[in-house]
Amino acid sequence: MDEQLIAIPLATLTVLTTLGGGWLALRMSHSLPTLIALSGGVVVAVAMFEVLPEAIELLEDDPDTLAPLIGAGFLSFFLAERVLVLHHRDDPEDARSHGQVGVLGALGLSAHSFVDGLAIGLAFGADTAVGVLVLVAVLSHDFADGLNTVSFVLSQSDDRKRAKRWLWIDAVAPLVGATVGALIHVSDVALGQLLAFYVGFFLYMGATDLLPEAHEHGSWGRVGLTVLGFAAIFGVSLLTG
Repeated sequence: MDEQLIAIPLATLTVLTTLGGGWLALRMSHSLPTLIALSGGVVVAVAMFEVLPEAIELLEDDPDTLAPLIGAGFLSFFLAERVLVLHHRDDPEDARSHGQVGVLGALGLSAHSFVDGLAIGLAFGADTAVGVLVLVAVLSHDFADGLNTVSFVLSQSDDRKRAKRWLWIDAVAPLVGATVGALIHVSDVALGQLLAFYVGFFLYMGATDLLPEAHEHGSWGRVGLTVLGFAAIFGVSLLTG
């Protein structure tokens, strides 16, 4: 088998890892504020310690676009929320709109997972050893991606079927990305620009949707879970380099 095509069967591991995180989130759905507290710390940390460093590395030859794209990602989600008439949580009639922001968050995570898979496919094309390292790095946060995908949907509506659908989309996304990455060429700059946009997107989701929801039902235990989620991703980023 061509070395680059090895990425495709190996990427099935990302599916299992993501489903594992989502399964845990579904099992904990009866304790949603606790789950959201953990997820808020994880989302912000993934943006800062996983996605941002990747974007910086890929945009080494075009660093001036980094900050504007992060800002664009942040503002884009802000505007999307305004258009969907969100953040009116006290009005029961807004439940449908609240569900839409959860879907938007899940869509962002799924798109990021696709890019992760793309990186796996491209890395194996460059060198098998590099491909393995990228695969390990992706696996290290795919569990959190599954957990966060379910958390986003359930934080805005109690629709478990919708959460499961988006969990499967997020789980399969890196496998699709790895297949595409193994078969085509995508420039580092284009990948870096996309990741920079998602940094702003995830920072907005964490700072304005997940963390405030956790604090609304706040306790020191949940604050501790937020810090734990943040610290766990930071630790993983140090271990995986």
